Amino acid sequence: MTLIEGHRPLTPDPSIPVLDIDPYSDEILLDPAPYHAALRDAGPLVYIPRYSVLAVGRYDETRKTFSDHENFVSSRGIGLNDFKLEKPWRPPSIILEVDPPDHTKTRKVMSKALSPKIVRTLMNDFTAAAEVLVDRLLEKSEIEGVVDLAEAFPTTVFPAAVGMKDVNARHLVDYGAIVFNAVGPDNDLRRRAMERAPEVGGWITAACARDRLTDDGLGALVYSAADAGEISHEEAAMLVRSFLSAGVDTTVTGIGNALWCLSQNPDQWEVLKANTLLIRPCFEEVLRYTSPVHTFLRTANLDAEIAGYPVPEGAKIMCALGAANMDPAKWHDPEAFRVDRKPVGHMAFGAGIHGCVGQNIARGELEAVLSVMARKVARIEPAGEAVWRPNNAIHALDRLPLKLIPN
Repeated sequence: MTLIEGHRPLTPDPSIPVLDIDPYSDEILLDPAPYHAALRDAGPLVYIPRYSVLAVGRYDETRKTFSDHENFVSSRGIGLNDFKLEKPWRPPSIILEVDPPDHTKTRKVMSKALSPKIVRTLMNDFTAAAEVLVDRLLEKSEIEGVVDLAEAFPTTVFPAAVGMKDVNARHLVDYGAIVFNAVGPDNDLRRRAMERAPEVGGWITAACARDRLTDDGLGALVYSAADAGEISHEEAAMLVRSFLSAGVDTTVTGIGNALWCLSQNPDQWEVLKANTLLIRPCFEEVLRYTSPVHTFLRTANLDAEIAGYPVPEGAKIMCALGAANMDPAKWHDPEAFRVDRKPVGHMAFGAGIHGCVGQNIARGELEAVLSVMARKVARIEPAGEAVWRPNNAIHALDRLPLKLIPN
């Protein structure tokens, strides 16, 4: 069988609209808004011939498809490759790329380790680290928002929370970028990621081994679940590695995107400073507005339908979460960034049983950073052009020159 990007070619129903576009081109990855609008305008379900996939970008269809784990599964890969037909480059994630009942078992362990109760016990450490970092940055006339803050904070606090004895900030950040680029097509981004995968992946595996963790961190909680027979010790090691994309990469992206949003909308920073109860809603709005995870795929595990169109078994469905989060049919004035919007139901953390397991800790980390900045920083000003970093699944900044003006 001849495969297209690791999945079976699709002969779509002729009534499905066609969108002749490459959603993985650098042009679109750097500025996805025009593509997202075209995807929504084309119809509730479209066919993208470049990769022989179906795609959804309107809110209702995206949420329904992404949440329907019985018809549209994750176990056949959240990227273009169909794991039923082609062996993945690494063992599938036992949290992202599995379905019930296996998913139920591992999700229970991860949810317990990253519960709101556990995150609350970490908040004092998070806030103390944010105080030190922000004070240091306020001494500078200009900062690089990505490296100096968005990357520096999670790579300081999260390895400590996990209990990692070995810390390599660059590998921690790059690991997520490699994993998420790997879900895309065989483009330059994926090939460069695969070149670095052995080095970075090998370090991550060694650093997350039980003997390289303290006995009082999140990692120890996962290994204790293995001791209790809830999961195997091999599964425990894989779940500890999953922490790093849940607690580092997505959080780095979220913090960087928040800094960008607030520097571009100084009036909203003033609103936030005046009412710090809006910090959590602000983060939700950042997630809706910038969609750190812009695209994940599902695979039809049997003949199904979307919006009345037939979807054959084996079809790959591209869920454009970024397009759904800007759908004017769902959100009033979606192009406006408002810290008081409270965008309940946004798709940035996914939906259904596969909602991001690390969302509690991501919220906790950003709350610590923004609460400290709201007390100490009068203004967040751009100090140059923001540069976005193309990635096959993540919408993240590469550079963000800023000036932090102290109170």
